[in-house]
Amino acid sequence: MAAARRGQGPLNIDLPNGGPPNADLPPLSALFLIYFDIKAGYTIGWKRSLPAVELEGVVEYKSLPSGLHTVKEDLIYFVHDNHAGLSAFINAPAAEESRNARMIAVGIMVPLSYGRLGRSWKHAEQLKEMASELIIDTAQTEILEKYWEEHKAHGPSPPPETDSLLDSPSSLKFKPVREIPGKPKGHGRNRSASDGTALLPPGHTLSPYHPAWSLPRLLQAFGPLIFPLHRAALLRKRILITAHAPVQETCDFVYDISVLSNIPLAVSDLLASTAPPQRLRPLFSIGVHDIPLLEEDLRLSKAAASTPGSDASEPRDESGCGWIACTTDSILAMKSTLYDVLITMPPLYSEDANEKVWPKIESPQGIEMKATQRDLRRYQTLRWGLSRHVSPPPSPADRRRSSSELAEPELPRAASSSTSLPRDIPMLDLPDTDHIVEPSSWSALAYSGFMWWASAGEERGDSEEEADADAALLSGLALSPPSPSASRPRSRSAISVASKGKGGATGEDLSAKQEMAIIAYFHRLTTQILTTLSDIVDATDSDDEREDEQANLNHGGAEEVDENETGPAVHVSSEDVVRMGLDVWSATDHQFIQEVAKEYFGRRAHVEGRNVDVCGIRIC
Repeated sequence: MAAARRGQGPLNIDLPNGGPPNADLPPLSALFLIYFDIKAGYTIGWKRSLPAVELEGVVEYKSLPSGLHTVKEDLIYFVHDNHAGLSAFINAPAAEESRNARMIAVGIMVPLSYGRLGRSWKHAEQLKEMASELIIDTAQTEILEKYWEEHKAHGPSPPPETDSLLDSPSSLKFKPVREIPGKPKGHGRNRSASDGTALLPPGHTLSPYHPAWSLPRLLQAFGPLIFPLHRAALLRKRILITAHAPVQETCDFVYDISVLSNIPLAVSDLLASTAPPQRLRPLFSIGVHDIPLLEEDLRLSKAAASTPGSDASEPRDESGCGWIACTTDSILAMKSTLYDVLITMPPLYSEDANEKVWPKIESPQGIEMKATQRDLRRYQTLRWGLSRHVSPPPSPADRRRSSSELAEPELPRAASSSTSLPRDIPMLDLPDTDHIVEPSSWSALAYSGFMWWASAGEERGDSEEEADADAALLSGLALSPPSPSASRPRSRSAISVASKGKGGATGEDLSAKQEMAIIAYFHRLTTQILTTLSDIVDATDSDDEREDEQANLNHGGAEEVDENETGPAVHVSSEDVVRMGLDVWSATDHQFIQEVAKEYFGRRAHVEGRNVDVCGIRIC
């Protein structure tokens, strides 16, 4: 298997059974209780752990980030060494001698061998229940002792072969809309793409507190910015998200972005052996006590960059190859050498603002990252695709009525089960995006005007090809609109399990079709980019072999290739850029292609922009 050849364990599908929700709980490596002491600060009041699992000086800070005193309850995810942690925090009123507040957290640690979070979310409901009891009397630790005896691990942890069910979804056939004309197929491009539509067979569900429930909220929060963020994650950048408490939703976003930027198994064998790891390493909640960890990661990345071609057969470890994390400590944002991308989330109260407040994504130098015009159009299409649903066909009377009302333009029918997109996609109440989207360049406007003039005002074929490509990404996905209670609301301090609409007793649909479709969509987008570049590399190698043979006959030698590259430079035409689903007019997308070619294929890339020649004179 490709992942195994690159030194990574295979990512198997871990589907929950249809039995009781506690039947598949991961075993615990540690269970602990932390309370706030007015003199000593956060203190471990009770703990149990397996040998060699470190708790003191670790869980007090990782499970209780800054700012939690402002909320009533929260769930915090974190990682430490080879374990994932989850703590349930509760803040209750108290007497004046306790500073009018009593704050505790009940937390666990589970082996990371079970996935990005070790499936720790399966314990979330029980942790919240125990915290609700212990906030009344922290001395009643019998419930902790009983829970530890029931769920503690016995024996060594399993090998790291099983990741979360969302990490390696089952495969469906995904064929690109167009193949590269006149270029060899190489590895064969009509291969299955790893996506999520067949993830949950009938009778299987997502756990109530699974982070993937936040995927629709992720799209809503970032809008078109989700696409440049996805590209940064593909490049395995160090991404830091700063936000205020509560942190549960931000931790969910860390998980989501890591999953969306997975390299599908179906395309792993197309990549160079020196390609980055198959997933972006999620660190979840971090604080000032994690600065040494980030500094060590920076050292490892610099060491890897200084010797890029030292051992091509040696697989690249996740350490030093990017990460994504969230924090409530603003001091981390000042350590600009420790991250590549900084995301500043808007505060909770901004949800009540008259205008949409978008997250701010910027580089350490303060250069803001924006979505391209292509990203904006693709986001509109994705929103439309996620909003449609299947309903009975219209009656003959409805057809006659619609045909008699030709004067009123008809919006795209949400009842259609087809993936063909309407010619003009409505904005679907999309908020103002002017300040988060790159403006159209002069060249793009000139090209658009020239093509309109050259076609005598007829609609260009480029728009139709773009719509076909976007429709292909949505093709076959089991999309359905969320019910009012199906999307988990933003984490607030007083939200109960029942109000989230995820409890099994409420009878809600837990099949997560929309969440699976979002994962499938982004995995297909990744496949589209990498397979197109792989085709270009294959074609370049084929041409280069013939040129080398001719050069050897004529000159007895060939052009040398840089020692840090695996082959000759590749030429990416404007048509290739379009096939990748990127913006042919955007300089940032051109730079992205160059970085992907370097990171995943070990090649330099020359990217060609689109231009218009009139009588041999280039006008744009």
